[in-house]
Amino acid sequence: MSIRRLFDIAHQAMEKFPNDSMFVTKYHGEWKKTSTKEFINLGNKISRGLLKLGIKPGDKIALITSSTRTEWAVMDLGILQIGAVSVPVYPTISPEDYNYIFNNAEVKYCFLSDRALLEKVNAIKENVPSLQGIFTFDNIDGAASWKEVMDLGEDESTQTEVEDISKTINPEDLATIIYTSGTTGKPKGVMLSHTNIVSNVLASDSRIPRVKGLDNKDIKVLSFLPICHIFERMLFYLYQSNGYSIYFAESIDKMGENIKEVQPHIMSVVPRLIEKVYDKIYDKGTSAGGLKSKIFLWALGVNEAKKKIGKPSGLKEIIADKLVFSKWREGLGGNIITLVSGSAALSPRLNNLFQNAGIPILEGYGLTETSPVISVNSKDRMKVGTVGHPLENLDVKIEADGEITVKGPSIFKGYFKNEELTREAFTEDGFFKTGDIGHIDQEGFLHITDRKKEMFKTSGGKYVAPQMIENMAKASKFIEQIMVVGEGEKMPTALVQPDFNFAKSWAERKNIKIGDTPAEIAKNPELKARIEKDIDYLNTKLGGWEQIKKIELTPEVWSIEDGLLTPTLKLKRKAIKEKYIALYNKMYGA
Repeated sequence: MSIRRLFDIAHQAMEKFPNDSMFVTKYHGEWKKTSTKEFINLGNKISRGLLKLGIKPGDKIALITSSTRTEWAVMDLGILQIGAVSVPVYPTISPEDYNYIFNNAEVKYCFLSDRALLEKVNAIKENVPSLQGIFTFDNIDGAASWKEVMDLGEDESTQTEVEDISKTINPEDLATIIYTSGTTGKPKGVMLSHTNIVSNVLASDSRIPRVKGLDNKDIKVLSFLPICHIFERMLFYLYQSNGYSIYFAESIDKMGENIKEVQPHIMSVVPRLIEKVYDKIYDKGTSAGGLKSKIFLWALGVNEAKKKIGKPSGLKEIIADKLVFSKWREGLGGNIITLVSGSAALSPRLNNLFQNAGIPILEGYGLTETSPVISVNSKDRMKVGTVGHPLENLDVKIEADGEITVKGPSIFKGYFKNEELTREAFTEDGFFKTGDIGHIDQEGFLHITDRKKEMFKTSGGKYVAPQMIENMAKASKFIEQIMVVGEGEKMPTALVQPDFNFAKSWAERKNIKIGDTPAEIAKNPELKARIEKDIDYLNTKLGGWEQIKKIELTPEVWSIEDGLLTPTLKLKRKAIKEKYIALYNKMYGA
């Protein structure tokens, strides 16, 4: 059978790659496997149960989970194959955003994972006239369980109704509305059809490296990014279509433990995670002391001196790999064939370090509106510092002002209930405007320079691209997060969130009293002077108009929970500036 609708993926997987461990989730300390056959049976039960509840094609059903689990996958299949529309929602958004999304989408039912999320939805349910019921995956006293819907669908005699409806579903029909987390303003409902996502899955498939000598069902994926984000969700379908075993990580905090248990072959990551992994590796290597630290730093030097990505060649590289980089691979489970990186730009230096350590990273690029992949590197065609070649089924064009525009089957249907915003998102000749600045080099690789909306102009009329500078700055061990500012000002400056743990260990080595809390550490003048030293070095690599002239250290960790980072760990620039406006004014003498 051919894959034309999203739910076709599971049914084709049953035909081609039946797997006893299609999905694996950890419950109460034990990994529980769900086979392809069981997955489809459960999805059919949900479909039948939803029909009994009166769900019709086009009705909207919200899905929210604190961490991805098999129940989400079952619900997704059950919803889509009867023509209903899934509305995945980020668990960390504010009650105001929950209220807006539920009303804007006219959500009829909500399925969620746990008590904390139930309390959030209960707090706004009286304001949502369309909402008819809330079901939970966890067993919670006083709450309706999702198993009640399963029980409604227990009778298989109504399966013909499910199959009859699924036959009528057109690939161009709306499959999902994904509300972008956004860095400013209200969330936008991105409408994606079955064709949008399926075309992206099929076009991206050839970019994933294969493992010789392993059956598809033996390839293990560890999934931990939010599945409500289109990056992880598209990959979720891509892995399904290949019959891989998908293990859902418990949380980011338990990633290290889960990696050791699962020993995955593939993981999708965001640059911030790779930065954190490297920071831990570096801290461990340099704090070992004596000969171990010397060997570690020597091996890093060998790695960085390597001119071409590939297996170790020459005695130095072989020794460095044996003594140091083999341990990096063991730390990631020992089986990694690739990390798929998206959502933001990855530092070329870090990318090179991992590639040369035998840990391939395929960096790609896309947006929710493009389902999401526009371009991605592959094992055979890779250039570090780029986001690879555009997918073969897309037409990518660079406009006169450098903006990347794209046309093709994976470009979204529009913004839900917002025709004006939809019109503004496209050029006159029908290309979607990404809002990103970039260029395509002579070899066909796409380079991303910056976000068009995030570039700013100083009072001297010079444009500054903050993302590029921020990525370079985070090479400093002292800098956890940094936001370059200066719109309309005479010079760029930066708000810096120090790496408080690294700062403590540095202060201990230097016998400096730095304090214990982030607020105390951020006030330390010696720490600030040390970070300024790294900023001065960075400035030598920048044009005069781009150089960061002043910094201020922020006294808290920037997080998703406090609204300063998006769920994929991007900066919420407006929120950060508002929170630290006093520090901003201090830098500009206001």
